[in-house]
Order: sequence, then structure tokens, then C-alpha cells
Amino acid sequence: MFYIQFAIVLICILIGARIGGIGLGVMGGLGLAVLAFGFNLQPAGLPIDVMFMIMAVVSAAAAMQAAGGLDYMIKIATNILRKNPKHITFMAPAVTWLFTFLAGTGHVAYSVLPVIAEVSRHSGVRPERPLSMAVIASQFAIVASPIAAAVVAVVNFLEPQGIHLGDVLMVTIPSTILGIALACVFVNKMGKELKDDPNYQRLLQDPEYVKANSAQSNIAEIELKPTAKLSVGLFLFGALLVVLMGAMPSLRPMFGDKPMGMAHTIEIVMLTVGALIILTCKPNGNAITQGSVFHAGMRAVIAIFGIAWLGDTLMQAHMPEIKESVKALVETAPWTFAFALFLLSVLVNSQGATVATLFPLGIALGIPAPILIGVFVAVNGYFFIPNYGPIIASIDFDTTGTTKIGKFIFNHSFMIPGLLSMVFSLAFGLLFANLFL
Repeated sequence: MFYIQFAIVLICILIGARIGGIGLGVMGGLGLAVLAFGFNLQPAGLPIDVMFMIMAVVSAAAAMQAAGGLDYMIKIATNILRKNPKHITFMAPAVTWLFTFLAGTGHVAYSVLPVIAEVSRHSGVRPERPLSMAVIASQFAIVASPIAAAVVAVVNFLEPQGIHLGDVLMVTIPSTILGIALACVFVNKMGKELKDDPNYQRLLQDPEYVKANSAQSNIAEIELKPTAKLSVGLFLFGALLVVLMGAMPSLRPMFGDKPMGMAHTIEIVMLTVGALIILTCKPNGNAITQGSVFHAGMRAVIAIFGIAWLGDTLMQAHMPEIKESVKALVETAPWTFAFALFLLSVLVNSQGATVATLFPLGIALGIPAPILIGVFVAVNGYFFIPNYGPIIASIDFDTTGTTKIGKFIFNHSFMIPGLLSMVFSLAFGLLFANLFL
């Protein structure tokens, strides 16, 4: 019976991922209806704290975007990339990693992808290299961002074991930076140089193509709002407060003999930051809810609402047999939990939903917290199936045609960069978790 129910969960995930938008969340609800009404499974508890934390962070980030803060960050990134065109395969992922680290969402990469494509093409660098690594870096930085939904969820689950935000970040920040940097060394040699690429050279024979792609966009055309810098400053101040309070629980209010939980801390701090941005910068109220950050965040909330609830319901109903079937493997080699995280992340396209679904299982199986943190980066399996938004966008932005989805779907431009980054980051993650925790 478990396998039939598990198949229903997978089908809902696959259909939801294909639909896109809120499809993942509502398909989770449909699957839950089948399990509850058809198989009489009791619905598990809702992942309320995770959803509320995402909503609080998104509120602040969306207010910053409406106040012009995101444009300001884009302008800084553009200047950095254009000053280092020959090293763009290393600089581009550094920029998108930093953007995601600060904003807590990988969707900020959309803003710099056209700049990366343009600068690399004009510099004679194969755009496939910096674009693929930039997208991968924007994904992997999620596990290193103190305000990302997935990180918040991990801290929430592991806090009862004495794990704080600082413990997670001291592993994920250096492991992703080093893992991505090492992957860049290999990716920098991937594919033919533009001058030797027959497909690109064929495009250059077309006068219309040359005319359409000869001019560079002018960075001066990006007009900043007067409140842009202030909004970024307030947002970063909130992120810094979250980091400090996570690393030093004594800074949080004490209730009895325990400090206030990180879930409530993050919710209060980020909602306050959103309020301060709105009060001081006075962004348009409609612009806040119409921006890309708000839409991406709300989609994440609905995805976690449906899919995490669905997965949790299945896991709770069959916890005894699941524990028994994987207990021996996990006890022998706990790091193999990384495969489960990777596989589910490929299916759900959400680090937060993957954590909310599988981390409770890992904890119930008795996997040590350092191992869970060490393999945390495995939730970044987005790249395996090329249906993630920034992947599709980067393919469209690359007018040279070097960034592409292969004939057999899985032989796409992001597979090698993604797998290299995953292997290296996992190795460093497990190493640092063993050293620091």
C-alpha cells in the first residue's frame, strides 16, 4: 500500500512541477485529498513556522525591491562584471552567490543574467560557462543565506538539539564558496572558445544577427530611486541582526530558561525591517506585491503548504516501516541521506519544501545533526531537470546559442557545473561539519 501512496505523491510532484507557478502547492493538496479521503491517512501537522518565516522575509525583500534596492544591487553587480570581463566565469557566480546570500532567494539572479551573457559575448568568453555557474551559484547560496527559507527551516528543526544559525552557516558558507570556486576551475575549460565554435561563427555570417547584438546596454540607463540605498541598508541590517541573534542566543528575549525561538525571532525582525522600509522609503504599496520577489516568495509558500504537508502525511503514516527500511543504511553511512535530499529537490524544485519534508525523517532516524548540516547542500538538485526559471532565462539570454538543453534533455549546459559543484560542496560540507560541530 505504501508504494501506491508513494507513487501518488510522486505523480503530484511531477505534475505540479510541470504546471509551474502555484501548481506544486495545489497538486500537493490534490494528493492529500486522495490520501486522506481515499486511503484514510490522517493529515500531518502543517509546516506553519516555515511558511510564516518565508512570508516575513519576502515582505521585507519585496519592500526593498519596490523602494529601488534591487536596482541598486544590480548596478553594483554590472560594474563589477564589466571591470573583470576575462574572469567572468569566476566573477559571475561570485556576484549571484552574494546576491542570493543577501536576498535569501535565488531569483535575484534573473537581474544579472543578461549582463553576464552580454559581457561574456563581447569579451570572447563562451557565455555557457559563466551563465551556467552563475545559475548554480544562485541556487547553492540558498543554504548559506541566513534569511533563506531552507536555512530557517533547518535551524527550526535542529534547535532542540542545541544547533543555532551560526553552526549551520559556519559549515554552509565556506563549503559552498569553495565547492563552487573549484567547479569554476573545471567549467572555465568547458566547450569550445567562441572563436572556434562553428555554430556561433555561422551566426556571425548573418548581418541581422550582428546588427541586433552589436550594442551593449548602457549602465547609466538604470535610474535609481532616491530611497534605493537606504532600503538596501535597512534590509542588510535586518539580515545582520538575524545572523547575530542566531549565533548568540543570549541576544534574544528569555522566556523561562530558554531564549525565544529563531522562527519567531526571524519573523519579528524581518517584519519590522519591512515596516521600516515602508515608513522611511515610502514605496508604492501596489509595487510591493507586484514585484518578482513577492511573487516568487508566495509561490514558495504555497509549494511548501501543499507538497510538504502531503509528504509529511505520507511519512507520518508509514514512519515505522520507513525507519526500518532505511535505518541500516543510514546507520552504516549517514551521509547517504544526501541522496534522498537531492532526489526530492529534483522533483519539487524547492529547497525549503525538501527540508520541510525530509529533515523530520532524518531526525527521527537518528542521523546526527552535524551530518544533516554537512549534507544540507544536497537540497540544490534543481539543475538536474532543466525546468528551473533562471535556467530557462539564461538559455534565452545567451544569443550565441552555447547555453542550451541537449537533444536528450539531461545533456544540458548545467549538468556538469551542477554535479561538480554538488560533489565538491558536499565533500567540504561534511569536512567542515566534522571539524566545527
